[in-house]
Amino acid sequence: MALSISAVLLLLIVVVLLIRRSGLKAGHAVACTLLGFYLASSSWAPQITDLTNNVAQTISNIKF
Repeated sequence: MALSISAVLLLLIVVVLLIRRSGLKAGHAVACTLLGFYLASSSWAPQITDLTNNVAQTISNIKF
């Protein structure tokens, strides 16, 4: 659950920055959000979740 909340906050920050700095329109952000909800309920959801978990695990294994 902590990973999900962190990913949501990170993506929220990215979207807010894109809206303020890069000229992303609010309608585009809403369309991307709706796409995310539809992808979450699609047959691709397990593969997307596995990919996200693998990337997060790889990042956490990097030693600085």
